[in-house]
Amino acid sequence: MISQNLNRVKDTLRPGTQLVAVSKYHPIEALQEAYDAGQRIFGESHVQELQQKYPQMPSDVEWHFIGHLQTNKVKYIAPYISLIHSVDTVKLLLEIDRQGEKAGRCIPCLLQMHIAQEETKYGFSPDELMEILSQGDIQKLKNVQIAGLMCMATNTDDEELIRNEFRMAHEMFDNIKRTFFSAAPGFCQLSMGMSGDYLIAQEEGSTLVRVGSMIFGNRVY
Repeated sequence: MISQNLNRVKDTLRPGTQLVAVSKYHPIEALQEAYDAGQRIFGESHVQELQQKYPQMPSDVEWHFIGHLQTNKVKYIAPYISLIHSVDTVKLLLEIDRQGEKAGRCIPCLLQMHIAQEETKYGFSPDELMEILSQGDIQKLKNVQIAGLMCMATNTDDEELIRNEFRMAHEMFDNIKRTFFSAAPGFCQLSMGMSGDYLIAQEEGSTLVRVGSMIFGNRVY
């Protein structure tokens, strides 16, 4: 069933859009079935759960951290994480840089931008992002690679609102790339879109969609 679900989702992806299979709360057997069907990028949002799953999966899995990340947990995933989607403070970015140095690697990160009409979601406002990047300090970090932006749209049935939010995020991505990362080919990822809105997200320029329930079914808590 998981392999069939996975293939159905992949059939809807546009060229240039990659699938992050959101596997949080699902057992290792479910991840292995998705892996056997060809999936290599998995998204987790709890460090402890990721730590348990990491050694049980093949070494070519790309682990993406997509949840709210506490600074005191960075050290546990720094040696192997492929991409952190959810960098929502400068303090967190500095800690990732510090732990990247300890691990002897440069850790790709996405800056999380708050675009939704909900206070519960994390992230920088567009103005905050521009101000922080204008200062230039985070671009000088040696063990962090700013690889793009991540965002979540408002949780609503209003598709026009969702589309407008994703479109604004894409415009912001283009503006930031043009202004601050024109000479950095690594700034190339725009992570937006989940099970309920990923089709709209990729129409508006998403390069990474985070889909879980459509692949794995309801979460096992």
